[in-house]
Amino acid sequence: MKLILLGAPGAGKGTQAEMICDHLHIPAISTGNIIREALKNETEMGLKAKSYMEAGTLVPDDVVIGIIRERLSQDDCQNGFILDGFPRTVVQAQALDEMGVEIDRVVNIEVSDEDIEKRLSGRRVCESCGTSYHLLYKAPKNEGLCDKCGGKLIIRKDDQPETIRDRLKVYHEQTEPLKDFYAQKGKLRTVIGQEEVADTTRLTLKALED
Repeated sequence: MKLILLGAPGAGKGTQAEMICDHLHIPAISTGNIIREALKNETEMGLKAKSYMEAGTLVPDDVVIGIIRERLSQDDCQNGFILDGFPRTVVQAQALDEMGVEIDRVVNIEVSDEDIEKRLSGRRVCESCGTSYHLLYKAPKNEGLCDKCGGKLIIRKDDQPETIRDRLKVYHEQTEPLKDFYAQKGKLRTVIGQEEVADTTRLTLKALED
């Protein structure tokens, strides 16, 4: 099954991607993580992305799409995958279509802006391996340390209160139109994000069956 997870920053896409990954045994592909991996492995597209990042500019669509294409061509994606963080715009979604990638289902996790702000303030990320945690919903076993690699947990700049509203504004302007784009194709399913992660997971898995 080839899936896309949509939702505002902090809606819980990463957590649900992990749950679906365990349930369906397909890889969860986070755009941020694969860009970091491409940089580390110095792939052709990774080096291109690096030049933009070092210049302090956004990595352009064609480079992000190139990195996605590299990742989707790997063996573990042959039986399906979950895209988290891509596409971010209708232009990127159209590029995915042009690549010949046939998406089966798009799950939109709907959470209010007010709840997003509460959630994001509790997020922590491992600075070494990128694993995400939350002080309320997915706390690490040892405070401030990653369960997987023992790395230090940090607050991303994106999760600081002054940037959260800006990120939500960008999401509503640029990414939310994807809901209509995929609804018109009959592929969109909306899940209302619940207080308990397990409840959201149950609704998400049900949306994959509908």
